[in-house]
Amino acid sequence: MKKMILLSLVASLSLFSATIDIAQMPKDSERKDATATNVILSYNTAIKDAKKSVVNIATTKKSKQNDQLNELMQNPFFKEFFGNKMPELKQQERKSHSLGSGVIISANGYIVTNNHVVEGADEIVVTLPDDEKEYKAKVIGEDPKTDLAVVKIEAKDLQVAKFGDSSNLLEGDLVFAIGNPFGVGETITQGIISALNKNNVGLNQYENFIQTDASINPGNSGGALVDSRGALIGINSAILSKTGGNNGIGFAIPSNMVQKIATSLVESGKIERGFMGVSISDLTNDLKELYENKQGSVILMIEKNSPAEKGGLQVSDLILEVDGVKVKNSNELKNTIASIAPDKTISITYERDKKVKTTKIKLAKMDAEQTTTNDGKITTPIEGLNLLEINDKTRAQYQIPKEVEGILVLDVKEDSKAEKMGFREGDIIIQVEQLRIASLKDLNNALKEYKNSKKRIIINRQNYRAILVMP
Repeated sequence: MKKMILLSLVASLSLFSATIDIAQMPKDSERKDATATNVILSYNTAIKDAKKSVVNIATTKKSKQNDQLNELMQNPFFKEFFGNKMPELKQQERKSHSLGSGVIISANGYIVTNNHVVEGADEIVVTLPDDEKEYKAKVIGEDPKTDLAVVKIEAKDLQVAKFGDSSNLLEGDLVFAIGNPFGVGETITQGIISALNKNNVGLNQYENFIQTDASINPGNSGGALVDSRGALIGINSAILSKTGGNNGIGFAIPSNMVQKIATSLVESGKIERGFMGVSISDLTNDLKELYENKQGSVILMIEKNSPAEKGGLQVSDLILEVDGVKVKNSNELKNTIASIAPDKTISITYERDKKVKTTKIKLAKMDAEQTTTNDGKITTPIEGLNLLEINDKTRAQYQIPKEVEGILVLDVKEDSKAEKMGFREGDIIIQVEQLRIASLKDLNNALKEYKNSKKRIIINRQNYRAILVMP
């Protein structure tokens, strides 16, 4: 018994016999009193020029009243109740106003802002810092996929923002957000970079956000995020908030992306993105066991006759690099390919069967009129429609009967071609001429089949059918 107690005591002592060396900061650190020499700490000199490049943007949008009431009156129950003699309510026009910010990028009046600030605006008015004059602005180009847009005012010798290199940013860097929150006028807030390369936020199709705790409030959208030198490192875009107020989580679009998109919009009025023709995924913990490399993007599907197929890539290949630049995840690959011009030949380094290989791929042009996003939303040659393919998930979400097939109209842009044709939110496109529509591919084929003629488009609207004509 004594021997057992002794052994137990030895075992207990052995548990506490290890040593640990706790790292210590120097104890002789010097403490300085910031007020000892009557010094005021300020960044005014660093940001005074950047402040002059940030403008206020006011937009006016016209909307039509009675649309919802008219739609309700088209319900079969109401039609029967009124004896199929439903009055068509006269449309009343109503104006709505909103405020945002923008950043001057050229001395002759080009201004970059968020697309959501100016999207659908009938009138855009820009005011400069310390200047009461109002400038009418026109939209030069929009890119909803990155939420960026460029507008222009007729002015000269403007103070322009100086771009910084957002690839050199580090977490903890001091930053300032400049904009027009709540319409109270130009305001500067200060914080740090909280995180980098944030994606899957659900705001844009192409995301690579800078996260900051500098206050970004309504009206700050489109304004400048600058570093302690006053260099533009991002365009303030959105906040993460349940109440609409600032909770210390704001997102800005990196300056390198802003510069590339803005330049393309000014020079060509549009964005042309490279296209590989693959579906991709990040490496999960289970997948990592099957590859030598632990970072990259796995190919899940390859489209027929796509650049990826022609380049010899296969499903399950792990893409590691594009033109020698490492790819950490699927978001990086998506953004990288989209930033390269179509028809350019690129080098793809990938892993297959635990061996690293390289191939050349000539990128195709991503169809600007027909793009499928990560969440299934699609845009088509019918300008102004935002569509969604119907599957089990969307049937449950939007309460679509099992027997109904087609493509759901999520929304219709005001004054668009689609609205003039008569489309409404909630319509389901089920047929084009004699061709039934059950998928995006069907819709594409049908629109191409009748490309040079007027098309009768059959829709399901609240469980009854209607015909729209597409010129």
